[in-house]
Amino acid sequence: MLTSRLRVCALAAAMLLPAAAPAAAQDFTPSNPECIAPAAAGGGWDFTCRQVGKAMQDLKLIPGTLQVTNLAGGGGGVAYAEVVNKRNDSNDVIVAASTATSTRLAQGAYPGNTMDQVRWLGAVGADYGVIGVAKDSPIKDLKELMEKVKADPTSVSFAGGSAVGGWDHLKVLLLAKKAGIDDVRKVKYVAFDGGGEAMTQLLGGSVQAFTGDASEAKGFVDSGDLKVLAVLAPEKLPGDFSSFPTAKEQGFDVTGANWRGFYGPGGMSEASYDFWVDALQKTYQSDEWKTIMEQNGLAPLDYSGEEFQKFVAASVAEIEGLSKEIGLIQ
Repeated sequence: MLTSRLRVCALAAAMLLPAAAPAAAQDFTPSNPECIAPAAAGGGWDFTCRQVGKAMQDLKLIPGTLQVTNLAGGGGGVAYAEVVNKRNDSNDVIVAASTATSTRLAQGAYPGNTMDQVRWLGAVGADYGVIGVAKDSPIKDLKELMEKVKADPTSVSFAGGSAVGGWDHLKVLLLAKKAGIDDVRKVKYVAFDGGGEAMTQLLGGSVQAFTGDASEAKGFVDSGDLKVLAVLAPEKLPGDFSSFPTAKEQGFDVTGANWRGFYGPGGMSEASYDFWVDALQKTYQSDEWKTIMEQNGLAPLDYSGEEFQKFVAASVAEIEGLSKEIGLIQ
């Protein structure tokens, strides 16, 4: 079944086994620590870099601050190519990644690039999907939104921060199938460089609905600008998202978890690899990060080093199968 495939491809809801901590990093300290967010400011990758960077700084795991560089384009492809082709031997840089990254890799959307060209460092949580509309939208719930889409698939444009065929797009297509829409390719999706830009377009009235993740929607929920119609979680999220209904309890059995983590250059030294794996694991295990997770609707997901590499490989394989089933790739 499609939904069971989604649960497998998301992996976060079922694969919460703790990973063994990496060997202590020795003989390396980054001189200019940097995190590349492969999208514009305000989206999920930007959130991941900035929040993890702040936690690392507060925990004194890195010298100084973690500089955040926004490198948007190609659903993360511009940043991926930059690291593979120009910064392959850099020891100071890490890159925010997510299910959107493995989705694009699974679909061959990063031309000439594969997942084994980088080093997968660790996960810091799972971010459940949300579907929302602007605060002044007349649409009251997910059922009403999907009935409108079913009546006329061109009447609603969904904005997301991943490329066409990416993770934000896939979530909408899965909901469309559950709504009984035979040809989900008719559903309108508009891709932007990050969830922040997608949200800006929603609030400006250019599109009618938003598809993204809890963490990138958090600020707009707090400001009252976003009306969350559903979270794509197996049960209600804790904390600030506890009042929002799930898609499942509204009759749409769709779960969509977006893992969040980091990769580094393929040619980074073993000492720097050990350092970053260790720093991310210590960050994840800290009370500071547990608080950030609760405040932003993140679910536990603890993988690092080689275990994370295997996790991403499984995610790529499952999303490739899902994409073929929906007809996005041959």
